[in-house]
Amino acid sequence: MNYFWDERFKSEEYVYGVEPNRFYEQSLKQLGIKGDILFPAEGEGRNAVFAAAKGLNVTAFDLSVEGQKKARKLASENNVKINYLTGEFEGLNLKENSFDAIVLIFAHFGPSIRQDFHRAFSKLLKKDGILILEGFSKNNLTMSNNNGPKNLELLFTKDIISEDFLDLETIELTETIESINEGNHHNGDSSVIRFIGKKN
Repeated sequence: MNYFWDERFKSEEYVYGVEPNRFYEQSLKQLGIKGDILFPAEGEGRNAVFAAAKGLNVTAFDLSVEGQKKARKLASENNVKINYLTGEFEGLNLKENSFDAIVLIFAHFGPSIRQDFHRAFSKLLKKDGILILEGFSKNNLTMSNNNGPKNLELLFTKDIISEDFLDLETIELTETIESINEGNHHNGDSSVIRFIGKKN
């Protein structure tokens, strides 16, 4: 899988753009999130760099070395620092109760690991920590766009997200049609799941 993402990210172009995801950007502002923030499957770094520019202490990770290179370049261009790790999540030794927020933007994990990863992310949150998620719903396959995974098992429903994050208090959980404009690979009306959860 890292070969796929290295191939996608090795071009000079930022394939998902350099601007932050809108739902995440709005949520970060509305919730007034500060402190330590984690970005799993962060790709080319657009969301992590935005958080660092807002004064948060950023950790990010991804399988792709090419994604890491571009994220570090983007951080340098914006005069911010991010701690960007590469490798499998299980090998990163991230500590439980370490983060004030976790952000999952179009982070679609395989069905054999998805729930385990999601529940592990919940454990990484500090008390009162916030998790922000936006991902493509299963209904996105009926839309006339080329966005996101085409494998139904990689996509979300509200029930899946609710079950995966049982340990978090649900602040928001919606399925909506959103017009996305994020680089060449995320364009057009898309069916997305949005979730904000809080660790009590």
